[in-house]
Amino acid sequence: MQALGEMNDGVYLDGTFGRGGHSRAMLARLGPRGRVLAVDRDPEAVAAGRALAAEDPRFSIRRESFSALPRIAEEEGLVGRVDGLLLDLGVSSPQLDAPERGFSFGGDGPLDMRMDPDAGESAAQWLARAEERDIARVLRDYGEERFAKRIARAICRVRASRPLRTTGELAALVEDAVPTREPGKHPATRTFQALRIQVNGELDELRACLSRTCELLAAGGRLVVISFHSLEDRIVKRFIRDESRGAELPKGLPVRDAEIRRRLRPIGGAVHASADELARNPRARSAVLRAAERLQ
Repeated sequence: MQALGEMNDGVYLDGTFGRGGHSRAMLARLGPRGRVLAVDRDPEAVAAGRALAAEDPRFSIRRESFSALPRIAEEEGLVGRVDGLLLDLGVSSPQLDAPERGFSFGGDGPLDMRMDPDAGESAAQWLARAEERDIARVLRDYGEERFAKRIARAICRVRASRPLRTTGELAALVEDAVPTREPGKHPATRTFQALRIQVNGELDELRACLSRTCELLAAGGRLVVISFHSLEDRIVKRFIRDESRGAELPKGLPVRDAEIRRRLRPIGGAVHASADELARNPRARSAVLRAAERLQ
């Protein structure tokens, strides 16, 4: 929470409530007039959030994806008044640990992977209808899987005779299709990551939210993003870079610095989990935190 700066009163948005770790940390630092508004599209997360809202009147939660935050801010009259916006991207530990959600091959369950189980199509449904070239593209682009074509071919070969329904079936298929192993990593890790990003539209969600972030933040307000994937981090890094440079103008054009309209100031560089944090939470090994402050 240190990346959000000094907190006393003010309005803060938690775009990925999960089980409320970040929201609770914000509330612990806020004064009696502070406010935290959280969103999450997972019904179990929203249920946990409503329990917190019953305990603390400074907190509220809505069942939405974080790409809806600009619209929600308009509805709540918060445009230009937000003192901090936090996005903790990716999947939460409760989602990973529940086999019935289908996010992990650690336990066999339905091949679902939807953060909102009431919306969109599951991973099994997408794999049943997608073209082989599209499966390969998703595995390559979102999972950075070098055996994407081989895995996509194996998926299409198997589904010709029977549908893929469980995480265990998919993990075994990938394990058979991949000729080499990365040390300390299950061969299906990249495939599961890529399918989860595809099913939930995670990169499009991130781009949509970031595109209007500067409108939401008050002067001095902070944007803090924690990402767990190089593609996510690249999007955040470029967004902060572009907004800190301002309008791209032809070289030599006589324009005053104030007219360039820089909207963000980066706060430090990429921050990675410390050894102590990794000892407490090994899943943080790939986490990257970036922060920026809204300029006047």
